[in-house]
Amino acid sequence: MAPVLLVDGYNIIGAWPKLVKLRDRGDLEGARERLVKDLVDFSHYRAWVVMLVFDAYGTEGLVSGQVVNGVEIYFTAAMQTADTFIEQRSYALLRAGCERLLVATSDRAQRILVEAQGAHVLSAERLGQEVQRARREREEHQTSHTSRKGRTLGDRLDPQTRAKLLNFPKQ
Repeated sequence: MAPVLLVDGYNIIGAWPKLVKLRDRGDLEGARERLVKDLVDFSHYRAWVVMLVFDAYGTEGLVSGQVVNGVEIYFTAAMQTADTFIEQRSYALLRAGCERLLVATSDRAQRILVEAQGAHVLSAERLGQEVQRARREREEHQTSHTSRKGRTLGDRLDPQTRAKLLNFPKQ
């Protein structure tokens, strides 16, 4: 089974500088969308199951339990916190046999509880580093596999031979 990453959405938004800027400009929706995009890219590259959890605050009209490009997004019920949701989901996943569960939060109390359950914890900062590392690795991989220099016969010919072939009269 692939590793599972449970993410406390607003905790991450409050910790990543680019998301804080969006939130502080009044664009909470933009911050959520950016976080989803980053986690989609991360989950695809790392092949992890990602569950992103938001408190009900500011989520009127949004659908809980939706899947966006492989990332499961949950909005808690009106009187439930993301912490409670994550703690319950963590417990259920571990009891169901999840071998590698990570919870991304910098909330100290939540960290202690999910670690006691058997989950591993990533701070918001550490998750940001992992997302950046995955992005760099993906870009390096794409660059190395899409570079055409030296991959064709024409690239291997000396300049004079290549010029002669390019100027060869067409019939």
